[in-house]
Amino acid sequence: MKAYHFVPAEYGLENLTHQRLKIATVPDLNDPFELLCIDLSDHNLRTHMKSWKANMGKQQGLLCFSRTWRNPVQWSHYADRHRGICLCFELASGFAQPVIYNEQRSTKEAEEILRTGSCDKKTMQKFLTTKYASWRYEQELRAFTDLKELDPIKKMYFCEFSSDLRLVEVIIGAESVVTRSQIIKALGEKASQVSLRNARLAFKTYRVTTQHDKALWI
Repeated sequence: MKAYHFVPAEYGLENLTHQRLKIATVPDLNDPFELLCIDLSDHNLRTHMKSWKANMGKQQGLLCFSRTWRNPVQWSHYADRHRGICLCFELASGFAQPVIYNEQRSTKEAEEILRTGSCDKKTMQKFLTTKYASWRYEQELRAFTDLKELDPIKKMYFCEFSSDLRLVEVIIGAESVVTRSQIIKALGEKASQVSLRNARLAFKTYRVTTQHDKALWI
């Protein structure tokens, strides 16, 4: 499965150099409704779920991808207004799960937890992969991973590229000053295994597309 990860240029080049992706932590996610997709009008359930979210945030992080690189809004939000890059990965089967987008917060799971005092694995998975419908444009895929070893310099968690997370292409943003030679240098001996693409804004639609004019590559 192809999956795309948008990133500002500086961090993208670091990712390529060190062959790894930053693991996002739950407290740092930009949606405060993350992991809280059910009806929390009951005070005890609300307290329980907030505590569960806090504990989950200490144990697990996530890698966030999109199923498309052509949405200009994602380039604006996550790749420094088209000045960054997009990393394309081939993900192993089962490595990441698609996010579900809902207009309303669920009452079914809330009632089940209140009735039984617990929830099954399937319900837990739903909590981890459900977001409000307005985020649908992201077409998100996410992979959860344990927070194991904190980088002593960056003070962040990282996931190494692997056969499950295989980099296959780098797309340079339409407004980026990153050069192909910089990408190749950062990739080092892996450069021959990764294709490069320059992006541009489409002429007739609100999409990002491929820049085929080699005279405009840098």
